[in-house]
Amino acid sequence: MRAGITARRTREPGGSPGAEAIRALLLQGETERWDAASETLLFFAARHDHVVRTIVPALQAGNWVVCDRFTDSTIAYQGYGRGLAIDQLRALQRFALGDFRPDLTLILDLPVAEGLARAAARSAAADRFERLDHGFHQRLRDGFLAIAQAEPARCAVIDAAGDAATVQRAILAAVAARLGVALT
Repeated sequence: MRAGITARRTREPGGSPGAEAIRALLLQGETERWDAASETLLFFAARHDHVVRTIVPALQAGNWVVCDRFTDSTIAYQGYGRGLAIDQLRALQRFALGDFRPDLTLILDLPVAEGLARAAARSAAADRFERLDHGFHQRLRDGFLAIAQAEPARCAVIDAAGDAATVQRAILAAVAARLGVALT
């Protein structure tokens, strides 16, 4: 509770019991377990449940919500990474969430090789997405950067190549500047 703000930490896919069940389906198994359309529908089903059961109640209680991943991840992964039409993904987003959007999205940017190395160091068992090829991960990175460029008022790109303390300072500075709070 920094700066007197109560916050709820959550993640996607996941964050509610139903969404956590879908998370297991999405992250486990072979890399081609799901085609891009099925994967997308599962993500939006999980996200809808997460928003309805976890995020909206937290916001209604006056809490901030800090979520590890949200709709931009689906646009980047399934759109830029897997090649689904961005306009169709946006239509699905409107269907599942209406006008609900984050106030701020932080995009932690790293060169692909460094990001994959960090993921491998974090866990011996890579998830289905981490096992996809370098080209997919480059399209993914390019997609996140394109999203940030298209929506600079909502998105802040953070250089994540530094050590944890440096990245944390950059995150706090972006949150303070974008949301008008003092975080020291």
